[in-house]
Amino acid sequence: MNPTPRPARLFRDTPLLAVTIVMIAIMGLALIGGGAWLAMLGGSVYYLVAGIMLLLTAWLLVRRRAEGLWIYAALLLGTMAWAIWEAGFDFWSLAPRGDILAPLGVWLLLPFIARRLTPNLRAARWALGLVLIVAVGVLGVSLARDRHDLAGTLAESATTEAIASADGVPPTAGENWMAYGGSGLGTRYSSLSQITTANARDLKLAWEFRTGDHKGPDDPDEITNQATPLKIGDLLYTCSPHQIVFALDAATGKLRWKFDPQVQHNKVFQHMTCRGVSYHATKQGAVTADGTPALGDCPERIFVPTNDGRMFALDARSGTPCLSFGNKGQIDLKEGSEIQTLGFYEGTSPPVVTDKVLIVGGAVIDNYSDRVPSGVIRGFDIYSGRLIWAFDAGNPDPNEMPSDSHHFTAGSPNSWSISAVDEELGLVYVPLGSSSPDIWGGGRSPEKERYDSALIALDIATGKLRWSFQNVHHDLWDMDMPSQPSLVDLRSNGGATPAIYIPAKTGDIFVLDRRDGHQLVPAPEKPVPQGAAPGDRLSSTQPFSELSFRPPGMLTDAHMWGSTMFDQLACRIKFKRLRYEGPFTPPSEQARWSSPAISACSSGAASRLIPSGRSLSPIRSPFRSSRASCRAEKTTRQHQTRRIPRAPNSACSRCTALPMASISASSCRRSPFPASLRPGAISRPST
Repeated sequence: MNPTPRPARLFRDTPLLAVTIVMIAIMGLALIGGGAWLAMLGGSVYYLVAGIMLLLTAWLLVRRRAEGLWIYAALLLGTMAWAIWEAGFDFWSLAPRGDILAPLGVWLLLPFIARRLTPNLRAARWALGLVLIVAVGVLGVSLARDRHDLAGTLAESATTEAIASADGVPPTAGENWMAYGGSGLGTRYSSLSQITTANARDLKLAWEFRTGDHKGPDDPDEITNQATPLKIGDLLYTCSPHQIVFALDAATGKLRWKFDPQVQHNKVFQHMTCRGVSYHATKQGAVTADGTPALGDCPERIFVPTNDGRMFALDARSGTPCLSFGNKGQIDLKEGSEIQTLGFYEGTSPPVVTDKVLIVGGAVIDNYSDRVPSGVIRGFDIYSGRLIWAFDAGNPDPNEMPSDSHHFTAGSPNSWSISAVDEELGLVYVPLGSSSPDIWGGGRSPEKERYDSALIALDIATGKLRWSFQNVHHDLWDMDMPSQPSLVDLRSNGGATPAIYIPAKTGDIFVLDRRDGHQLVPAPEKPVPQGAAPGDRLSSTQPFSELSFRPPGMLTDAHMWGSTMFDQLACRIKFKRLRYEGPFTPPSEQARWSSPAISACSSGAASRLIPSGRSLSPIRSPFRSSRASCRAEKTTRQHQTRRIPRAPNSACSRCTALPMASISASSCRRSPFPASLRPGAISRPST
């Protein structure tokens, strides 16, 4: 037996071997410490075992024993078996489990390391070499296939076909893109066919235009370019973050006109965003909402809301304000609200344009105070800017108009996203958010709870509620309705059913009859975790649509990801220390893991519906994996506390600290293919 060399002699005679031994020993100690912690938390014992085997390898290498290579080969082989058992042949899941151990195995085979070892070195090197060859094979298999890719097809008997909707309303965009979603139906589908998958790679830059709109010193931290341009005739209309509107020649990109609303800059603003503008053309013989002939000063109009709470109507050809609209071309959207703090109410999304009514929502500042402006939805005369109706979700009488003695309800659920409209049915479909603050509902009134995180169908002419559908009950997760719904008709043997597809942050796609709101795809209520923060409450069930991008099953520590096994171990420990009981794990005084994250599945995105292809696909693809990375996907809220009001209508100065969710995991599967739909799930209309 070889005597154990003194450390000084080891470093002097074989410095590379000595450094290797030290590194292996350090790795082993780290894995033993972290692995023991994880095991005590109820997680995998692999890391503890791996740490022990690394220490044993280091000890044998110190003694210059070839058995160290045998132990390391066994560790590497066991790691591969464990990794495949946990994650399957998925490259990104396997990589952190072996991206240190496999290269280290190659290093141990190099002559200046291995030749120092005895006895039976050749057999030990062969053993480790064969294991490394197996590792290369596993790598090749994981790279050759993607276990998350699905064909994305349904049996013909289980499908219904999306068809054009609403006579007289363009079902799809073609030569013109006249609204945020292509049309008011929100299908985001164009019938143009000149550009195909075969020639898209041959496209070349035709022109580019620089807005010159940059973040300033007085702007909030969040400033984003999110506009979907409109194309009408030979002009392209778009806006920049400060709601500066540009009309460009569609063929050349040359500026035709520019309008700057001179938005007041203030760091109090939650964000600086313009998602687009709206377009309206006056028809021959058009009348206003009260039946008087429409004024002809702006036969074509562009509408743009601003972050400081105004709405402008512009002449689409010249960019000058339409003087007949409101106060010389603008209306104050803060009017009627008791709270008019600059930046607390922001117009960030294009309004809904109908024949006579302009329907407007707006964003209300999140998680800053419980005393915030109303999120009231309003209908204005599209020509004069006169307020016609209001839907104030937090008011017992939601249609009560403002007066000298009445203001809109502070903190009513708001609609910061984009609505869809069916003028044939006379309905506008408005996605609502939740009352502020997002993760505390102890002070919410029953009226605010009615339409919290719901889709409401309002009468275009009166603002009266026709029906509503709540996607999350008593929402404490900020899982509001974030996207423009899509309107299509579903054809079956019984005829055509007017449907609405509603993407939700939860990953679900709710499919309803847009006439009355009844479910076409079942969304049964299922029990969800309980245990709210003191003073709050929870719903015992939540709806789960059978058409969903939500990954199946529960997250475990095996789903955690890191760039190395040490990162992954740290993420596993963090996961096991957090409260997690599946979707809708509630905020409480214990830090929690929230999956999916609020922006993971559908947030500010939309869906594209292809009429003839029976295809639904989100425009914004969710995170392309079923795993979660606590390194890459930490929210900025980690380890922070959120100030939560103790009582209804309390000022934010009287608060108690409530720990936020430590980590949000963007764990939705790849889109569009994994959307799962149980065969026969879409109801057939009665004949």
